[in-house]
Amino acid sequence: MAQEEEAGAVAGADPERLWLRPAEPRRGRKPSFSREAITEAAVALADAEGLDAVSMRRVAGAVGAGVMSLYSYASDKETLLDLMVDHVSAELPTAGPLTGDWRADLKAMAHLQRDHMLRHPWLPAALSTHRTPGPHVLAFLEHVLAALRPSGLDGAGRLEVFAQLTAFVVGHVRHELARTEGARSPERVAAEARYLSAVARDGHHPELAEALAAPRRPTDPEATFGRFLNRLVDGLDTD
Repeated sequence: MAQEEEAGAVAGADPERLWLRPAEPRRGRKPSFSREAITEAAVALADAEGLDAVSMRRVAGAVGAGVMSLYSYASDKETLLDLMVDHVSAELPTAGPLTGDWRADLKAMAHLQRDHMLRHPWLPAALSTHRTPGPHVLAFLEHVLAALRPSGLDGAGRLEVFAQLTAFVVGHVRHELARTEGARSPERVAAEARYLSAVARDGHHPELAEALAAPRRPTDPEATFGRFLNRLVDGLDTD
């Protein structure tokens, strides 16, 4: 019997229990907080101090609860992360007119995703691991799939495009945030420029020398993201 129960167990958060059943505390006195309050407190901590600052103890302190009482609403930090991701995903659009130009609509949604992740800098790291999609995530997914319908891709292909687009935005924003947080000194930038200039003159890297000699393109984050996004979306295969 124990083996059967273990075989039927769901590792981490059980999606059915988490998303399809109302949040109910275990037996005992009715608490003065809710799953929504716990999630909001966790998001506030992550926004202010980063994902590493989020712990069951810190969240419990923020809502004025005992740590053990939180486990009635979130069995572990992974479950809490699922709740946090879905909570902030309510900020993404789930309705509104689409242009019928699926590439243009997809690019617009990617820009919204980038803005969303920059507002919540912990989100790219959270999305880099598997997250169980909650109702707000699914609502945004539904909107993107509708935008992709004119592409002629079948359902599986549209799901792949959504995954590809999100992975691109996550990776780009993580790189963007890392460069911002670890801003290099002018001395370091100058040293790197001298090094690459020397490499370009050594005769062993003609392709790199040609690339470095080309006119520089705008380096502001918005323009860079737009160029990279255009290459990705304009080159998508619809076969």
